[in-house]
Amino acid sequence: MPPNSPTAGPIRLLLADVDGTLVTQDKLLTDATKAMVRDLGYAGIQFAVTSGRPPRGMSMLMGPLALKAPSAGFNGGVFVNPDLSVIESHTLDPLVAKQTLALLLDQGLDAWVYTETEWLIRDPAAVHVAREIWTVKFDPRVVAGFTEDHLAHAVKIVGVSDDLGLVADCEKLVQAELGDTVSAARSQPYYLDVTHPQANKGAVVGTLSRLLKIPPAQIATIGDMPNDVLMFRASGFSIAMGNASDQVKAQASVVTDSNEAEGFAKAVRDFILRSHSL
Repeated sequence: MPPNSPTAGPIRLLLADVDGTLVTQDKLLTDATKAMVRDLGYAGIQFAVTSGRPPRGMSMLMGPLALKAPSAGFNGGVFVNPDLSVIESHTLDPLVAKQTLALLLDQGLDAWVYTETEWLIRDPAAVHVAREIWTVKFDPRVVAGFTEDHLAHAVKIVGVSDDLGLVADCEKLVQAELGDTVSAARSQPYYLDVTHPQANKGAVVGTLSRLLKIPPAQIATIGDMPNDVLMFRASGFSIAMGNASDQVKAQASVVTDSNEAEGFAKAVRDFILRSHSL
């Protein structure tokens, strides 16, 4: 049985993942998605986004969706206002950041380091760098290696590989080796995001509940990846995208269509607005 149900209370906030959920595979907002976010506002339901992306990488959503609520970048590592001013952030412990980096590199993954304001990489030709630039709409800074100063300001470290089995295995390894000193989960099959233990999407629900004074039972969540399951469990009602794995779908209250078939817009219409009008 799913961990929550639509009878948990009237929905006052919808919290959405971005990639694989809010946008298409081509990273586009459809007209139907924009219309449904407007309709949420008309119904008095707030809307917020959370993503493994840096806040700057979500800036292209702010205007088209007229976002007013705080957004959570880095899976909750940094909370920002719509003008990208920082509300609060969670930086990795420098020693833990060093251990994380060593684990990822030892297993053969490439690694990226994000601070509040910068994306640091070692090789601009490495796998997924070009696609990530296209996605987040800003360039990384190329460094010869990650220094202690970089790691002292790390908000997120990403392990990257197209060996999807290796990424999945590294997720388990980091969780086992570093335990509750980090939050480690795949934001895409080829990305392993490692953040502060309080920087996870379950904690995002709690933080938005505090900031917006909305009980978690009145928050709905929608996503597609394993790192979205924590926010499913923390919210009153959860929606898995049709493109999610069966394991993710099993953790949600309901399942909608895929992000290539207007799954987000259908979910808002069928599960949020329809129940709101009853």
